[in-house]
Amino acid sequence: MYGPEFAADPAAVYRRLRASGPTAPVELAPGVRATLVTGYDAALHVLRSPETFSKDPRHWRDLADGTVPPGSPVLPMMTYRPSALFTDGGEHARLRGAVTDTLARVDAGTLRGYAERSADTLIDRFAPLGTADLLGEYAQVLPLLVFDRLFGCPAGHGVRLVEAMSGMFDGVDAERAHALLTDTLSDLITLKRRRPSADLTSWLMEHPAALTDEELIHALAVLMGAGTEPQQNLIANALRLLLSDERFAGGLSGGTLEIEDALDEVLWTDPPIANYAVHYPRHDTVYEGTPLRAGEPLVVSLAAANTDPALTGTRSAGNRAHLAWSAGPHTCPAQGQARLIASVALERLLDRLPDLGLALPVGELTWRPGPFHRALAALPVTFSPVAARSGTRPPGPGEGEGTGQPPSSAPFVPSTGEQPAVEVPAPGHGTAPGHGTPRGAWARTAAWWRGE
Repeated sequence: MYGPEFAADPAAVYRRLRASGPTAPVELAPGVRATLVTGYDAALHVLRSPETFSKDPRHWRDLADGTVPPGSPVLPMMTYRPSALFTDGGEHARLRGAVTDTLARVDAGTLRGYAERSADTLIDRFAPLGTADLLGEYAQVLPLLVFDRLFGCPAGHGVRLVEAMSGMFDGVDAERAHALLTDTLSDLITLKRRRPSADLTSWLMEHPAALTDEELIHALAVLMGAGTEPQQNLIANALRLLLSDERFAGGLSGGTLEIEDALDEVLWTDPPIANYAVHYPRHDTVYEGTPLRAGEPLVVSLAAANTDPALTGTRSAGNRAHLAWSAGPHTCPAQGQARLIASVALERLLDRLPDLGLALPVGELTWRPGPFHRALAALPVTFSPVAARSGTRPPGPGEGEGTGQPPSSAPFVPSTGEQPAVEVPAPGHGTAPGHGTPRGAWARTAAWWRGE
């Protein structure tokens, strides 16, 4: 599941694996064995049965006995961390409670305002050119602009976070990527200990769960990990569908209904996290005649489960019974915010550039290898050049559109008097070899936050 063949056509692999039943043996990386859950009912059974299937990787037998090769590229995504993602029972409830309570403080109207203004800022950079890579210049960067606000990040942190998360999902120098992520979040926590403000990082730190610094690092890693790599994939995969499927060809400009339908379809057929939700049987068990060994990783294929032939006819518009957000006690707690950001990204782009089109046939787009995600390497487009809007910048303090809040009560605004600096890629710059992720030639644009 780690080669370019799988990345190019995972659906064909899922079809072949289903011949073995709702579960099948796979290799996530060289020497890393697992069982992939491909059936929808089987996936729900695993996700909703914490008494039988644990999320704690300390049950992983092959890792404990040395079968998994040291330095395997999947280890940063699968080994134990003290976070809600890798715990069960009371410890999971404590760690998840801190995350969900913190997310509940996010004002949807203000979040929409940040996303709208950030989208306009990015579109202004390439709108006069008539061409763009909507992955590297838009889908990847927009969540960064929003997240720098939400988490109160200083200059450079967003770029480091994307580089770290991309490396971990791709399995490209994953240990270095994980170290970069840990160092970046440690720096952020140190800063917020000195100067707390009205942002998600500070709110997590003040939560009654009293998270340790290590727990804070991994809580932030889960939140930011879900909000960078998967968020950009959701936006890019939805854009690919909107620009290539004739069902969405009419009335795209400002077409809220079409956009929501496209998001639903992508979450069913090309979810941004395709295979993850790793569980470990607590004891030897049998599912529909297939023995499952205690401590053997069960990787839930959210993509394969969603396209299970047994579900034919159930994926109509508005049906959101897909598993893109997982299910059970580990259901994604930020799905509302993620969907809002993606909707705004699509609405703003299609409204500003109504004749947007792919720059090459959809079949020639390439996908980044990796067992866990469904991620395009690039999304080149063309359109009629339009002038940038004057004065566009990401929202400043109290500027969440549609909130009705005065500046003094707007969330996410640092109380230190400093505006978070942001880095975005300059149009036309290259991408990192191997996976299409921009890493160099980033233009610093802190002045946007100050309105200059």
